[in-house]
Amino acid sequence: MPELPEVETVRRGLEPVMQGASIACVELRRPDLRFPLPENFAGRLEKQTVERLDRRGKYLIAHLSSGESLIMHLGMSGRFAIEETGQLRPGVFARAQDCNPKHDHVVFDMEGVRAARITYNDPRRFGFMDIARSEELETCRHFKGMGPEPLGNGFSAAALKAALKGKSAPIKTALLDQRVVAGLGNIYVCEALYRAGISPRRKAASVAGKRSDRLYGEIIAVLREAIEAGGSSLRDFASVEGGLGYFQHRFDVYDREAENCRRCDKAIMRIVQGGRATFFCPSCQR
Repeated sequence: MPELPEVETVRRGLEPVMQGASIACVELRRPDLRFPLPENFAGRLEKQTVERLDRRGKYLIAHLSSGESLIMHLGMSGRFAIEETGQLRPGVFARAQDCNPKHDHVVFDMEGVRAARITYNDPRRFGFMDIARSEELETCRHFKGMGPEPLGNGFSAAALKAALKGKSAPIKTALLDQRVVAGLGNIYVCEALYRAGISPRRKAASVAGKRSDRLYGEIIAVLREAIEAGGSSLRDFASVEGGLGYFQHRFDVYDREAENCRRCDKAIMRIVQGGRATFFCPSCQR
């Protein structure tokens, strides 16, 4: 599933053809994705201007001139393709081969400085789209209780320390809880914990003082580096321009089981926590 850096890469790729443009037409090729599409979905979007395209955690949000917002989640295999001036550019989370058009489920025709057709393709259909009043976004079912944005002003070492206080769950599991901090996923939690020298098995409440300060700094650093690299391309990810993300070439621990640690030369281990693979160095992370 795409994490914050990949979704931010998607947002930045879509922004030039969505933000400030009007949605001329919406074509629905099926009535549902992961969930049924909202009632009168196309009618509520057509003729509206996208005033701003934001990201919240792992979600994309298009703020509309109607006072409503289009909420989009890519699920596991969702990707966008942009057709501009008659030339198709492979879209977000596109495979090396062309997207199979039978999985093109929602099409947005945009009118603006750069007229474009944006097609949402999702073979597994774990993604979804919803509409909510813009003024009610923070209390809607998708964002209610969601933690602060790690790259926003609401996230700090003190905020992280407070969120972890009293938690008996392993720190890896706690960081994947979107109520603690928004947008973090398996890859970047593993990498941040390694950089901070913290074992993923350590109790979250014990990550305090200098440990939480280090962890806070490394979360920020790894996310910024991943965004700059265009995210991580493992199975499905490519940018709107069709290029691959490059952060996977910088992984210190993720998906490197039995390979040598770059610091101590000991073997990287893999364990399962909460049904997800965790990669770490048992020598460097305490």
